[in-house]
Amino acid sequence: MIARFVFALFVLVLGLGSASAQGNYLIKSGDRLAVEILEDSTLNRQTLVLPDGKISFPMAGSVQAGGRTTEQVERAIASRVASNFSVTPTVYVSVVGVALEEPRGPEVDDTVVVYLVGEVNEPGPKVILPGTTMLQLLSQSGGFSKFAATKRLQLRRKDSSGRQRLYKINYKAIAQGAQISNDPVLLEGDVILVPERRLFE
Repeated sequence: MIARFVFALFVLVLGLGSASAQGNYLIKSGDRLAVEILEDSTLNRQTLVLPDGKISFPMAGSVQAGGRTTEQVERAIASRVASNFSVTPTVYVSVVGVALEEPRGPEVDDTVVVYLVGEVNEPGPKVILPGTTMLQLLSQSGGFSKFAATKRLQLRRKDSSGRQRLYKINYKAIAQGAQISNDPVLLEGDVILVPERRLFE
């Protein structure tokens, strides 16, 4: 009986040590976090910490996670989304995957970071695979807001000289069955802007 009690106590101490370790862990770029909101489970998701140390979360936008503990990120998200709830939401953040520690050579380039801004439900930086097109990225936007001007989507890209080029896409026409004539493959640093609808648009 004593042996069983000692074993149970040992397991409990191990569990508390693990929780404490996670509480003291400083999140870094490349980690994967699980974010849960007790009051609205539809928002629960896993998200990658981007190279700039930020994560993107619905209704909160970009939130700094790198260099913070999970408790600090919980408070930051709760503060950002609180206006959407009748009471301060209960947010849980946990680290479900840590970045690889091995140094990676400059020749490795297996992801692309682009930026989604404007009238979408999940704006912010997006980590995508090479070859991803603009329309494929929009599937990660969480949908358009009710103010989105979907006839005038913009892709802003800097060329080798640093000059910005502008491409326009009529998403509304495509959604209504128009043939896709322009769905550019996204490159590092591209900015996709969904503008706000005009008064009588």
